[in-house]
Amino acid sequence: MEIQKKKVLYSKEEIRQRVCEMAEKISRDYPEGDLVLIGVLKGAFIFMADLVRKLKVPCVIDFIRAASYGSSSVTSGEVKILKDIETDIRGRDVLIVEDIIDTGITLKSLVRKLKEREPRSLKVCALIDKRLRRRVVFEADYVGFSLDDGFLVGYGLDFNEMSRFHPEVYVIEE
Repeated sequence: MEIQKKKVLYSKEEIRQRVCEMAEKISRDYPEGDLVLIGVLKGAFIFMADLVRKLKVPCVIDFIRAASYGSSSVTSGEVKILKDIETDIRGRDVLIVEDIIDTGITLKSLVRKLKEREPRSLKVCALIDKRLRRRVVFEADYVGFSLDDGFLVGYGLDFNEMSRFHPEVYVIEE
């Protein structure tokens, strides 16, 4: 069932422009290429696809799936790896690509686990940084949009596996 009460927060054009700006910065920061992008499934796949197409440096793509929400809108606080990466990241530059940072719990856990694999560098790129609900200290290296709060869907973001398909980001109105 599709969510009925929502309003556009970020338009297709705003997203496209911001993704281009982020790709430019990432490309400048990794002029040698050989970058490994790790998309956090499922939400980041649309953002990551658009980001990769705008990068000006070679990269390897892999995915990881972590869950802390299930079918709830509130994190359980426990992060489970449901699908691990297949790429050896030892000695390589790694960029985790995430759709949204909310509590910070999932990303902090992923960063800790991936650092154990000894990458040369490890940074985080997030389309949206939602700061008000942060439960742990966590700062992304690249952020598309920052806001305080709101439940968001579209452009890969979902609620209970629905609404990912929208080309805009919507805030759910109560």
